[in-house]
Amino acid sequence: MSVRFIEPMECLPVEKVPIGDHWTYELKLDGYRLQAVKSNGKVTLYSRRGNDLTKRFDYIATALASLPDDTVIDGELVALDREGKPSFNLLQNFRSAAAHIVFYAFDILFHKGENVMPLALSKRRAILDKAVKPSDHVGLSLVSDKTAAQMLRFVRSQAIEGIVAKRDDSVYQPGKRTGCWTKTRTNLAQEFVVGGYIPSNLGVDSIVVGFYKGKDLYYAARVRAGFVPTTRRAVFGAIKDLKDGEMPIREPA
Repeated sequence: MSVRFIEPMECLPVEKVPIGDHWTYELKLDGYRLQAVKSNGKVTLYSRRGNDLTKRFDYIATALASLPDDTVIDGELVALDREGKPSFNLLQNFRSAAAHIVFYAFDILFHKGENVMPLALSKRRAILDKAVKPSDHVGLSLVSDKTAAQMLRFVRSQAIEGIVAKRDDSVYQPGKRTGCWTKTRTNLAQEFVVGGYIPSNLGVDSIVVGFYKGKDLYYAARVRAGFVPTTRRAVFGAIKDLKDGEMPIREPA
């Protein structure tokens, strides 16, 4: 069979890290959600909305060439700073940061043409470990053996963005935010999501950002500060192909 892009399963933002025997913990990586699809001998990379990013990150596709055919991998594209910590700002300058960019795989949806999404996460991870060969540009997102409290202390001491908690018995549900996967931020900053931009003759005049309240994304502000002509053109080049048919941000009530 020929596999294709699958809408990613989402994490539910929560204030407290869930605790229990079935919960496992990973570091929250500050990057781009990326899906790798190997079909007919070719690896194609997709954004969370299904946009083809293969040309932009061709070295990641090359590094994943050893994947079995008819396999779909879910993960996060991350740029690492000099201390080995994820840096979203570095990722935005992906051309100059190419040597430091790594795709961290954390789930597998199809393996050799078999749909493994109905399997428990623990079983999918075992399959993922055998399917992915780590390299300079590819890694596996590690599941910690620490407790939730120990993880919180660690990420705070290292100034890491947060924790992702997942139930090891959860199935993969495309496009769903079920609460079987959660994310908890460990800093006090508000997380904003870019939902659009205002164009200008230089590319981007400003970006439109919003914040999540439950499952809905609400308008927060237009951001212009910090944009110089070079940045406006660079940001436009990075986001111009990430268009969607609907405006994701709602007006505040």
